Amino acid sequence: MQDGEIAQRGLVLLGCGKMGSAMLEGWLARGLPAGSVWVQDPRPSDWLKAQGVHINEGLPADPAIVLIAVKPQMMQDALPALQALGNGTTTFLSVAAGISIGTYEDILGDQTPIIRAMPNTPAAVGQGITAMIGNAKSDDTKLDMAEALLSAVGQVVRLEAESQIDAVTGVSGSGPAYVFHLIECMAAAGEAQGLARDLAMALAKATVAGAGALAMQAEETPAQLRKNVTSPNGTTQAGLEVLMNEDEGLPPLIRATVGAATERSKELANG
Repeated sequence: MQDGEIAQRGLVLLGCGKMGSAMLEGWLARGLPAGSVWVQDPRPSDWLKAQGVHINEGLPADPAIVLIAVKPQMMQDALPALQALGNGTTTFLSVAAGISIGTYEDILGDQTPIIRAMPNTPAAVGQGITAMIGNAKSDDTKLDMAEALLSAVGQVVRLEAESQIDAVTGVSGSGPAYVFHLIECMAAAGEAQGLARDLAMALAKATVAGAGALAMQAEETPAQLRKNVTSPNGTTQAGLEVLMNEDEGLPPLIRATVGAATERSKELANG
């Protein structure tokens, strides 16, 4: 299934908040005709109204794909539209957290192609990473179509089993918040060492952003990049001896952090 089929049959976007808007912006920039997109959203933004897409209008009978981007607590409101489109030939792609493929199969039937994806918030600036998994009816063509759509906001990886979604949530889904807190902590520590608040925050933000960009672009592993910065008995080594302490440093803290988020993801999925 190619972009031409999406343009011909249509794409339905249920929910157009920050994530849905980021994706839509990417699709339109890549040339998807605005007239091929139907958006259902109770509070459409001014930006959305200016894009030329169909908003809260009658939906096509047989769209190529329906992307579900509503918050889980709003799913009840989206159910009528979902059930009306469950015809067996339309692919459903969900980025709604905590809602399993099995739940969608109960609503739409197990003959429906259903793909579940877990993006993260850097998608808003095209720097996200999304993990996805499809049900038995999602063949390679449908998975390729979903990957092409999701790649508009960053990288896409494919999972081997839906159960991995919980760990993905713990690492990359919730992970941006961990990094934001790291920035807060670094800035506060700099301020405690005598830097002005604004300067400490600027240094912390740029350091985390720059290190992340270097980690993505460099051929070396993060471990090697760390070693490259660490002179024997230097300042970096002094800091790392605290941070890398196996009992009280970052390793056990991050294991506990990701573990707690993963467990909470499992609890939410099980209702």
